[in-house]
Amino acid sequence: MKDKKKVLLLGPAHPFRGGIADTQNYLAQNLIALGHDVTVYTFTIQYPKLLFPGKTQFSDEKAPDQLNIIRKIHSFNPFNWSKVAQSINRLNPDYVIFRYWTPFLAPCWYGIARGIRKTIKKIGLVDNWTAHEPKFWDKTLTHLFSSQMNGFASLSTAVGDQIASDNPQLPIWKGFHPIADHLPKAITQEKARKALGWPQDKKIVLFFGLIRKYKGLDLLIEAFSKNPLNRSGVILAIVGEAYEPQQKYTELIQKLNLNERIIFDFNYAKTQKSCKVFCAADVIAQTYISATQSGVTPLAYHFKTPLLVSDLAGLRTPILEDQTGMITEINAEKIAENLIQILSDEKLSEFQPSFQKVGDKYSWKSFGLSLMNFMGQL
Repeated sequence: MKDKKKVLLLGPAHPFRGGIADTQNYLAQNLIALGHDVTVYTFTIQYPKLLFPGKTQFSDEKAPDQLNIIRKIHSFNPFNWSKVAQSINRLNPDYVIFRYWTPFLAPCWYGIARGIRKTIKKIGLVDNWTAHEPKFWDKTLTHLFSSQMNGFASLSTAVGDQIASDNPQLPIWKGFHPIADHLPKAITQEKARKALGWPQDKKIVLFFGLIRKYKGLDLLIEAFSKNPLNRSGVILAIVGEAYEPQQKYTELIQKLNLNERIIFDFNYAKTQKSCKVFCAADVIAQTYISATQSGVTPLAYHFKTPLLVSDLAGLRTPILEDQTGMITEINAEKIAENLIQILSDEKLSEFQPSFQKVGDKYSWKSFGLSLMNFMGQL
């Protein structure tokens, strides 16, 4: 698509933190780089404090360059939604992209979308279609959101399939989760471990990201008590803010007598810290119980760190296609066996050529071009 378009993104962006906010920033920057006029509306209030389990919703990192980010949306105040719609109509973009990852946002997005004039195309960009911890009202809310969209784009084929199942009448682009091109360059494993104070002479498995029940961290910890992993000397590093009581995990570690085998840092990892832990690790473990895609995968791709992922459609598809890791059944015994297998020097070196090939395939430029082409056909 060669002609310049006016695009409005709705969703979390700086000063909000987290993977979705980061990717919203990246998307805006890359659409600008492609020559389009981009504005971002983000939240005045995203979640009520009662519903947010983390330490803070906000980033203290520098705002991204070039972006016109306006804090305008109150996610649970209906009186705000019509005002946002009026503002959008005055802006008169060609496309409004609604970032969708939780049914909590469906009423807000519905309230805004229904007030936008019909000549403006409305697209749902979907991270998760079904909630990881579902409620009985979720399907009603996602249907409400769908009723106002002209089309959908997803960050994985698995999510796209779910959307298509519920909305066979709507156009869908089944996309991918791009590899961030704004991240620091990889450093040597030795340098990363020295900076973190991690041992140089051990194999290290990394669990990274927000800690929630569906991510199966308890299974991963339990795997370290199973043969043959329990005799191996392999270390598990847990890096991420806990969205459930961290005592649940520290008590399990003590119960299994794994204190000497597990490093944990229950804090949100900023960009520079993320670089260090990915470069320090031998393998990234995503032993999730449910998932349709993950932002951890493109981080691992950027830093060229092999992955062991659960046998779930949203996780296994890129790993199998790209030959960047291994798949495991979702139980502690199989996780233990597969970690030993993937951590062999021969196996680890086997994946490295694959990482050299995937950069262009998952680039933000490729994502932006495909998304704009899709929206141009609506």
